[in-house]
Amino acid sequence: MPSTQLSFSNREAHRAWLATQGALPAGFRVGTARFDFIPREAPKPAKMNLTLIALEEPTADFAAVFTRNAFPGAPVLIGRHRLNEARLGAVIVNNKVSNVCAPGGVEASERIAAETARLLGFFPNQVLPSSTGVIGWGLPVEAMLQALPQAVGALAGGSILPAAEGIVTTDLYPKVRRAAVGRGSIVGIAKGAGMIEPNLATMLVYLFTDVTIPRAELRAMLSRTVETSFNTISIDSDTSTSDTVALFSSQRVPHSDFAEFERALQTVCRDLAEDVVRNGEGIRHVIRVRVQRAPDFNLARALGKTIVNAPLFKCAVAGNDPNVGRLVQAIGKYVGAHAPRTDLSRLRLQLGGIEIFSNQVFQLNPEKEADLAAHLRSAELYSSAPPKDGVFSPPVDYPRHERCVEIEVDLGSGDASATVLGGDLTHEYVSENADYRS
Repeated sequence: MPSTQLSFSNREAHRAWLATQGALPAGFRVGTARFDFIPREAPKPAKMNLTLIALEEPTADFAAVFTRNAFPGAPVLIGRHRLNEARLGAVIVNNKVSNVCAPGGVEASERIAAETARLLGFFPNQVLPSSTGVIGWGLPVEAMLQALPQAVGALAGGSILPAAEGIVTTDLYPKVRRAAVGRGSIVGIAKGAGMIEPNLATMLVYLFTDVTIPRAELRAMLSRTVETSFNTISIDSDTSTSDTVALFSSQRVPHSDFAEFERALQTVCRDLAEDVVRNGEGIRHVIRVRVQRAPDFNLARALGKTIVNAPLFKCAVAGNDPNVGRLVQAIGKYVGAHAPRTDLSRLRLQLGGIEIFSNQVFQLNPEKEADLAAHLRSAELYSSAPPKDGVFSPPVDYPRHERCVEIEVDLGSGDASATVLGGDLTHEYVSENADYRS
């Protein structure tokens, strides 16, 4: 659950709040550039953003976690090698084209990184390239090289908000979260709307801190944090070829309480993870599943993901229809196929705090049905609007609230638990992904 429950009356109120979250930690600068290009795979006009986040001096203290998809993008392949470098000084991000399995993809990303490094006065292996967008297209390298001086020239401290805005693709709005740590802070931004089931989407997350945490501890903390934040969300069960979560420390603020830092990192990552789901393509309801008293964490998380990825249940939620039979079906399907020895005799389910299943039978009546439908309606981010020219368009580009469809699954057979976030399945999602490249 987010550290605070927020609500916004309009886009301006949300952007004003983002501005309060966006103060860059000491030692970082942000610059962006935008340009037109023609993708060679689909020759029609397109626009690309370049987003550069640079340290004032390269740091030895950095960490990253990448996708487990067996067809990773070229920037991911390079990023895995960058983890072995002594220092990193910048990350250069482009949207629109993910550079996955494109001919000459690694060479293209290395050219971009090398020119970025030259302009910054760094070594080429001190720049991390990162890409998101259409899978299979190649980078417009020459156009990117021409735009890089603009991004470098725009570098400034102050706010990370320009970077949060620069990395988006189909996102409705930018995502920024922060947490104080002693005299320092952690600030994070995220991009992600569809093809989201991180298994470390298309998801990119960049975290920055001025707190001094040694490399080994930073990497261990990030690995643990990802497991309980980004690896517990799913929009559509598809693991992107470009998932990246990267963390950089500028080493400006001494701090010895590693536990405090890790708690703050978990807060930022969990809040960003929920932001990614809430901003998912076509999402009108965020679904939060708490699985309790499970035999182990992996089963608890798997059951949670099974529920938020069940197509029929997701459709029911989209229509504010409390068809809880689909929820029980999803649980039974997973257990029957993957964990048949699991004892479900003590299974107890709640939706919106209302008991719907216990003692191996449903616990429903007309009053409960009405209350369940009301709970679904209260969690709706916006109502579906009729399509225009056959295309659905969300009526809002900001999060109205942080309410969720709340599901509790009590297995009664252990002491492990997990919380998983997902979303409904709407006309808007289908429309967005039917027309993504056009």
